[in-house]
Amino acid sequence: METIELRCEPIENHKMKTRCFDHIDLRVKDMEVAIEFYGKFLPQLGFVHESPGEDFHTFYAAGGDRPSEFFCLTQDTNHQLNGTRIAFWADTREEVDRLAKLVREAGGKTLEGPEICVDYSPGYYAFFFEDPDGNKLEICCRESPVIAG
Repeated sequence: METIELRCEPIENHKMKTRCFDHIDLRVKDMEVAIEFYGKFLPQLGFVHESPGEDFHTFYAAGGDRPSEFFCLTQDTNHQLNGTRIAFWADTREEVDRLAKLVREAGGKTLEGPEICVDYSPGYYAFFFEDPDGNKLEICCRESPVIAG
């Protein structure tokens, strides 16, 4: 795998970021079905606080004294599927396997795995699935870091 360095100028904020994403806002056709499905496994990924809203439903990560990441569901009865895939991090293969079982029990459609993905990167282990609306997702762990060189 080849990596490309995109940033050549110095970074002005020299503090290391503790995260690179703030939230995911996923469109779903049926909110009740989506809440039931995601509520079965998102807490196991660290999204342990739920907050229902009038037009959305949010699963927040444990935040402590700082803003926390969140995964938000927004109902859109006209949602059109596309090739986008959201991948969740797991620390170990065992965690991928355990979460894959929860996803299947919740009604997720298995696409592939859990399996070693030799074409991705060394030690990449993943489970690929679809939610009840057909949105593509993945739970993966990387046993070897991918380092830009």
